[in-house]
Amino acid sequence: MGMDYYKVLQVDRSASDDDLKKAYRKLAMKWHPDKNPTNKKDAEAKFKQISEAYDVLSDPQKRAVYDQYGEEGLKGNVPPPHAAGGSSYFPTGDGPSSFHFNPRSADDIFAEFFGFSTPFGGGGTGGSPFGGGGGAGGSGAGQRFASRIFGDDMYGSFGEGGHHHHHHHHPVAARKVAPIENKLPCSLEDLYKGTTKKMKISREIVDISGKTTQTEEILTIGVKPGWKKGTKITFPEKGNEHPGVIPADLVFIIDEKPHPVFTRDVNDLIVTQKISLAEALTGYTVNITTLDGRTLTIPITNVIHPEYEEVVPKEGMPLQKDQTKKGNLRIKFNIKFPARLTPEQKTGFKKLLG
Repeated sequence: MGMDYYKVLQVDRSASDDDLKKAYRKLAMKWHPDKNPTNKKDAEAKFKQISEAYDVLSDPQKRAVYDQYGEEGLKGNVPPPHAAGGSSYFPTGDGPSSFHFNPRSADDIFAEFFGFSTPFGGGGTGGSPFGGGGGAGGSGAGQRFASRIFGDDMYGSFGEGGHHHHHHHHPVAARKVAPIENKLPCSLEDLYKGTTKKMKISREIVDISGKTTQTEEILTIGVKPGWKKGTKITFPEKGNEHPGVIPADLVFIIDEKPHPVFTRDVNDLIVTQKISLAEALTGYTVNITTLDGRTLTIPITNVIHPEYEEVVPKEGMPLQKDQTKKGNLRIKFNIKFPARLTPEQKTGFKKLLG
């Protein structure tokens, strides 16, 4: 009789491509030899059957031959007697003898389906893409993939006794998804004093059966005093998980919110005061509430002209690399000139300034 590929994959004969993929994903994960270290021999046999069934049924030509002639006809044996006079799938030739079935490695099928071939970068007995027990030296991205697929407890089956054959290997680099960047708005107060931001994210993860589920997570970001616009905070591999790729890094980029009083110039803070012409000429006292809530009183006795700037040392932003040091506070002035003067006022100014 031959193997019933539909029964092996646990699908009916009308199964669609999606049905076949779902079935293969589930069963290949369940019966992969490295997922069954205590029952490796039986798992290898089952894994090969599952792979062969998927390889045949997912290929329209192979599936048509199999449906008509069974496993024997597919693999070049004499077709059953009742098939001799039936219609043939082939445009030329006289039946299955004109079709050549080339079986593929179970490991190749697995690698093609999941997008990588050797997460541990090694080979072991049975030709497993995860190196059987002989891939214990593999590391890096491959181990991260294996952890996601089979769980961290699988590591116990590698390099712990047993009779394994070690082979030279060449790791296959997995592709990493481009970083996902998001702005993180912060007030000047946040960047002056420092703060903690909590960001709720939603992402897709893949469980050991290959099923994708949605999960939510809270990320904590410690904003340090003196951080500038454009500062990046990276959470490695917090993007969506997909088979065969390394998840993207999640990157938050500091963005400064506009402030009603201050503007920032690197490490300096700038404030602009509106004053009258009389105040500019006769003296003015500046009162400012700082970003940390203190009140500064700065008397100015100089004549204030439109380009005048009063500098208050060490009252600016903390330096990012040395938070014990600060930039300066720079006070600028917007002088309001009178729209018009009476003749008496003009005469008075001439006498005063002449």
